[in-house]
Amino acid sequence: MTFANKVCSRRLFLATIPAVCVAATTGKGSLLPSSVSRYSDPTTEFPVFRLTDPEHTSTLPPHYARVVSRKGTFLIFASDASGSMQAHRLDLKTGQSRLLTDAENFNPACFMLAADERSFCYVDNGRLYSSSLTSLKPRQVYQAPEGYQPTGMSVTEDGLYAALIEKRESQYRLQLIHVSDGMTVTLAEAEEEMSDPSPRPRRASVLYRRAGGLWLANLDGKQNYRLKLADGQALSAMWTPDGKNALYLNVPPDSHKLRNIREFTPDTNEDKEVSETTQYACFERNADGSVFVGASGSQASPHVLLLVRAVGRELTLCEHRASNPAMVSPIFSPNSQNVFFMSDQHGKPAIYRIAVDKLVEATEESPAANERK
Repeated sequence: MTFANKVCSRRLFLATIPAVCVAATTGKGSLLPSSVSRYSDPTTEFPVFRLTDPEHTSTLPPHYARVVSRKGTFLIFASDASGSMQAHRLDLKTGQSRLLTDAENFNPACFMLAADERSFCYVDNGRLYSSSLTSLKPRQVYQAPEGYQPTGMSVTEDGLYAALIEKRESQYRLQLIHVSDGMTVTLAEAEEEMSDPSPRPRRASVLYRRAGGLWLANLDGKQNYRLKLADGQALSAMWTPDGKNALYLNVPPDSHKLRNIREFTPDTNEDKEVSETTQYACFERNADGSVFVGASGSQASPHVLLLVRAVGRELTLCEHRASNPAMVSPIFSPNSQNVFFMSDQHGKPAIYRIAVDKLVEATEESPAANERK
């Protein structure tokens, strides 16, 4: 081999090293470096932290799912930073993330942290898995029948059951799956869109959205009915901490009226207004239900806002400037000291954090969480 050929071969060999290194560092279990950056919000000048790189798409689990650990040390999210959409664990102290899955077709609408915070559930190619956060060894819990695709998922507080919404063509159904053995019960079926399954704390039923309204299905499959809400459309919904009432965002049929947060009590069929909003596109409560966080749908004021329930007063936290305000989906940390949200204001969808410890009192774990200990 001539000297020139040797040099050429060496260069070709060296050129392959970066690609090999990248491939080696993006396998399941690998750590990805921090992409955290801080900036001052243009409207409020409050410090905001962008936790993920907007060159890649990163999303949080649905607002009704468990996302952040109780101690606030980590959260789980979905990202395509490794080359395909996968689940990640983000260390909120270091900013590093760990790749949790090597799924063929990871579903970012169907994954969440388990109640024990030692495992997580996710859907890949129509299969529901439970996986340890340490060993990362998945266990298949359930496989959707041919033709059905999961579109939404949540897990009960005790971790025993998963509520899974599946779609086949125009047909939707709500499945209750026993996590230990994969046994299933069909709770509801309809040719109307179903979404956002939310198990009721301390009671054997599941709340879900269907055709603009809210429905409640018992876990024994014997009862499934539409709640008698105020006129209009129900958007994001959740249970109060004690499970007695359902909170929901009402869009009145009269477009001149403000969107409002309302509270419905299934046991008495009582429905009442909690507070008007500045045209929220979505919202979520904190751990004790005393404060709400919402994303305004106003183009003139694309803000993330706090709403104190007792006085109905709003406070602007920061701009979200998302192309679709519904994607912002803000949530509180379990201790109510931070708000996390999503936006594509700097490129692709990314995850953001803003501290609210000077505005909201710290909260303890929910009664249901204490009972699990």
